[in-house]
Amino acid sequence: MRINRVLMCLLLPFQLLAQDTTAFKKQAMRYAVATFDGDHKTVIELTYPVLIDLSGGPELMQKLITDKIETLRKRGVTRFDGTVGSPGKFYKAGSQIHCLIPEYIIFKMPKGHYAGQSYLLGVSDDKGKKWKFLDVGSMPPNILHKLLPDFNNELVIPESPKPVYFDD
Repeated sequence: MRINRVLMCLLLPFQLLAQDTTAFKKQAMRYAVATFDGDHKTVIELTYPVLIDLSGGPELMQKLITDKIETLRKRGVTRFDGTVGSPGKFYKAGSQIHCLIPEYIIFKMPKGHYAGQSYLLGVSDDKGKKWKFLDVGSMPPNILHKLLPDFNNELVIPESPKPVYFDD
Protein backbone atom coordinates (compact mmCIF):
# COMPACT_ATOMS: atom_id res chain seq x y z
CA MET A 1 0.00 0.00 0.00
CA ARG A 2 2.81 2.42 0.83
CA ILE A 3 4.51 1.60 -2.49
CA ASN A 4 1.30 2.52 -4.34
CA ARG A 5 1.23 5.93 -2.64
CA VAL A 6 4.86 6.55 -3.46
CA LEU A 7 4.28 5.56 -7.10
CA MET A 8 1.23 7.82 -7.30
CA CYS A 9 3.22 10.77 -5.95
CA LEU A 10 5.98 10.10 -8.47
CA LEU A 11 3.66 9.66 -11.45
CA LEU A 12 1.17 12.48 -10.71
CA PRO A 13 3.36 15.23 -12.23
CA PHE A 14 3.63 13.21 -15.45
CA GLN A 15 -0.12 12.68 -15.57
CA LEU A 16 -0.67 16.45 -15.34
CA LEU A 17 1.29 16.90 -18.56
CA ALA A 18 0.02 13.77 -20.33
CA GLN A 19 -2.37 15.64 -22.59
CA ASP A 20 -4.52 14.57 -25.47
CA THR A 21 -2.55 15.72 -28.52
CA THR A 22 -5.43 14.82 -30.87
CA ALA A 23 -7.88 17.12 -29.06
CA PHE A 24 -5.24 19.86 -28.87
CA LYS A 25 -4.48 19.62 -32.60
CA LYS A 26 -8.20 19.62 -33.45
CA GLN A 27 -8.73 22.84 -31.47
CA ALA A 28 -5.61 24.43 -33.03
CA MET A 29 -6.84 23.50 -36.50
CA ARG A 30 -10.25 25.04 -35.73
CA TYR A 31 -8.45 28.28 -34.80
CA ALA A 32 -6.28 28.16 -37.95
CA VAL A 33 -9.22 27.45 -40.30
CA ALA A 34 -11.23 30.27 -38.73
CA THR A 35 -8.27 32.57 -39.33
CA PHE A 36 -7.95 31.50 -42.98
CA ASP A 37 -11.71 31.80 -43.54
CA GLY A 38 -11.98 35.24 -41.93
CA ASP A 39 -14.32 33.87 -39.23
CA HIS A 40 -13.58 36.66 -36.74
CA LYS A 41 -16.07 35.39 -34.17
CA THR A 42 -14.37 31.99 -33.87
CA VAL A 43 -10.87 33.51 -33.97
CA ILE A 44 -11.74 35.80 -31.07
CA GLU A 45 -13.50 32.97 -29.20
CA LEU A 46 -10.32 30.86 -29.43
CA THR A 47 -7.81 33.66 -28.81
CA TYR A 48 -6.11 33.90 -25.43
CA PRO A 49 -8.24 36.47 -23.52
CA VAL A 50 -5.31 38.54 -22.22
CA LEU A 51 -4.28 39.21 -25.84
CA ILE A 52 -7.83 40.35 -26.62
CA ASP A 53 -7.73 42.71 -23.64
CA LEU A 54 -4.27 44.01 -24.61
CA SER A 55 -5.61 44.62 -28.14
CA GLY A 56 -8.40 46.83 -26.77
CA GLY A 57 -11.24 44.31 -26.54
CA PRO A 58 -13.10 42.07 -28.99
CA GLU A 59 -14.37 44.86 -31.26
CA LEU A 60 -10.96 46.45 -31.69
CA MET A 61 -9.34 43.05 -32.18
CA GLN A 62 -11.85 42.27 -34.93
CA LYS A 63 -10.94 45.58 -36.58
CA LEU A 64 -7.22 44.78 -36.31
CA ILE A 65 -7.79 41.38 -37.96
CA THR A 66 -9.93 42.92 -40.71
CA ASP A 67 -7.34 45.64 -41.35
CA LYS A 68 -4.51 43.10 -41.56
CA ILE A 69 -6.46 40.98 -44.06
CA GLU A 70 -7.29 44.08 -46.12
CA THR A 71 -3.60 45.07 -46.18
CA LEU A 72 -2.66 41.60 -47.46
CA ARG A 73 -5.37 41.79 -50.12
CA LYS A 74 -4.00 45.16 -51.28
CA ARG A 75 -0.63 43.44 -51.66
CA GLY A 76 -2.21 40.89 -54.02
CA VAL A 77 -3.18 38.05 -51.70
CA THR A 78 -6.38 36.51 -53.06
CA ARG A 79 -6.84 33.67 -50.57
CA PHE A 80 -5.39 32.17 -47.41
CA ASP A 81 -5.04 28.51 -46.62
CA GLY A 82 -2.96 26.22 -44.49
CA THR A 83 -2.84 23.64 -41.77
CA VAL A 84 -1.22 22.87 -38.45
CA GLY A 85 1.53 20.36 -37.78
CA SER A 86 2.18 18.08 -34.84
CA PRO A 87 1.98 19.51 -31.33
CA GLY A 88 5.17 19.82 -29.35
CA LYS A 89 5.72 18.96 -25.72
CA PHE A 90 3.26 20.14 -23.06
CA TYR A 91 4.76 22.47 -20.44
CA LYS A 92 3.51 23.39 -17.00
CA ALA A 93 3.52 27.18 -16.61
CA GLY A 94 2.16 28.27 -13.25
CA SER A 95 -1.46 27.11 -13.19
CA GLN A 96 -1.55 26.77 -16.99
CA ILE A 97 -0.36 24.27 -19.56
CA HIS A 98 1.33 25.58 -22.72
CA CYS A 99 2.01 23.79 -26.00
CA LEU A 100 3.53 24.96 -29.27
CA ILE A 101 2.25 23.81 -32.64
CA PRO A 102 3.57 24.84 -36.08
CA GLU A 103 1.14 26.51 -38.45
CA TYR A 104 1.78 26.23 -42.19
CA ILE A 105 0.30 29.13 -44.14
CA ILE A 106 -0.28 29.60 -47.87
CA PHE A 107 -0.95 33.05 -49.30
CA LYS A 108 -2.48 32.65 -52.78
CA MET A 109 -1.52 35.29 -55.32
CA PRO A 110 -2.79 35.73 -58.91
CA LYS A 111 0.24 33.93 -60.43
CA GLY A 112 1.68 31.96 -57.54
CA HIS A 113 1.71 31.59 -53.81
CA TYR A 114 3.81 32.18 -50.74
CA ALA A 115 4.30 29.33 -48.30
CA GLY A 116 5.24 30.25 -44.77
CA GLN A 117 5.32 28.94 -41.27
CA SER A 118 4.44 30.41 -37.93
CA TYR A 119 3.79 29.02 -34.47
CA LEU A 120 0.65 28.91 -32.40
CA LEU A 121 0.96 28.73 -28.65
CA GLY A 122 -1.89 26.87 -26.98
CA VAL A 123 -2.75 27.94 -23.43
CA SER A 124 -5.01 25.87 -21.18
CA ASP A 125 -6.36 26.98 -17.82
CA ASP A 126 -8.32 23.75 -17.25
CA LYS A 127 -5.67 21.01 -17.48
CA GLY A 128 -5.95 20.64 -21.26
CA LYS A 129 -9.69 20.37 -21.82
CA LYS A 130 -10.01 23.70 -23.65
CA TRP A 131 -7.29 25.68 -25.36
CA LYS A 132 -6.89 29.33 -26.33
CA PHE A 133 -4.28 30.37 -28.88
CA LEU A 134 -1.77 33.08 -29.68
CA ASP A 135 0.26 33.41 -32.86
CA VAL A 136 3.76 33.68 -31.41
CA GLY A 137 5.77 33.27 -34.62
CA SER A 138 6.98 36.87 -34.58
CA MET A 139 5.97 37.92 -31.08
CA PRO A 140 8.70 39.77 -29.16
CA PRO A 141 9.67 37.99 -25.91
CA ASN A 142 8.74 41.00 -23.76
CA ILE A 143 5.15 40.94 -25.12
CA LEU A 144 4.95 37.17 -24.64
CA HIS A 145 6.05 37.50 -21.00
CA LYS A 146 3.60 40.36 -20.47
CA LEU A 147 0.78 38.14 -21.75
CA LEU A 148 2.01 35.04 -19.91
CA PRO A 149 3.92 36.04 -16.76
CA ASP A 150 4.39 32.38 -15.74
CA PHE A 151 5.73 31.36 -19.17
CA ASN A 152 8.00 28.34 -18.85
CA ASN A 153 11.31 29.29 -20.51
CA GLU A 154 12.01 25.62 -21.25
CA LEU A 155 9.49 26.03 -24.07
CA VAL A 156 11.58 27.51 -26.86
CA ILE A 157 9.79 29.27 -29.70
CA PRO A 158 11.82 28.93 -32.89
CA GLU A 159 12.15 31.83 -35.27
CA SER A 160 9.66 31.61 -38.13
CA PRO A 161 11.31 31.14 -41.51
CA LYS A 162 10.67 33.74 -44.20
CA PRO A 163 7.85 32.84 -46.61
CA VAL A 164 8.97 31.29 -49.91
CA TYR A 165 7.37 32.23 -53.25
CA PHE A 166 6.33 29.55 -55.77
CA ASP A 167 5.05 30.08 -59.32
CA ASP A 168 1.83 28.21 -60.09
